[in-house]
Amino acid sequence: MAEVERIVLFIDGANLYATAKSLGFDIDYKRLLKEFQSRGRLVRAFYYTALVEDQEYSSIRPLIDWLDYNGYAVVTKPTKEFVDSLGRRKVKGNMDIELAVNAMEMADHMDHMILFSGDGDFRSLVEAVQRKGVRVSVVSTITTHPPMVADELRRQADEFVDLVHLSAKVGRDPAERTERANRFAERRPASPQGAYTTTHDDEQNT
Repeated sequence: MAEVERIVLFIDGANLYATAKSLGFDIDYKRLLKEFQSRGRLVRAFYYTALVEDQEYSSIRPLIDWLDYNGYAVVTKPTKEFVDSLGRRKVKGNMDIELAVNAMEMADHMDHMILFSGDGDFRSLVEAVQRKGVRVSVVSTITTHPPMVADELRRQADEFVDLVHLSAKVGRDPAERTERANRFAERRPASPQGAYTTTHDDEQNT
């Protein structure tokens, strides 16, 4: 009997969000996990994102909390603020190093690395992981103009998967978003002021 393939997901959160948005749909992270659990033995699913530290409320925080409780290994770090040469305030939050370190650490424990990113900076990482005998798939898209995936990264991967072809399996049903919004509107007036808190069910499809 053939051994079940060990799979590890590496999700560049900001990149995947932007790619899905460019294709006109939202990622359902519960469905995404189930999809790849059905393809082999899912060892781990890493999700990387930078967080703005001094904000009282971050719109991404409910998602991060949900992922953390529902099978994802969430890796975050605070963003850094700086002023560019023209005096404009910029925010920088790059997770490339964290993702690369985890990928090299996991190389001996996986057969198939699935990278959700189109960032060309990952080409060297993909090559290094491949030298350790790991097959690498890159998930992004070439259907947008310009494409969301760097050509050098796509060429380096053993397999390129266009996110548009996964949308039916990992996309969120737009009708469910409307239904959730309606549920929220119905429940809110009945709650004491300030007492309503968004549940994981509201933030994600459960």
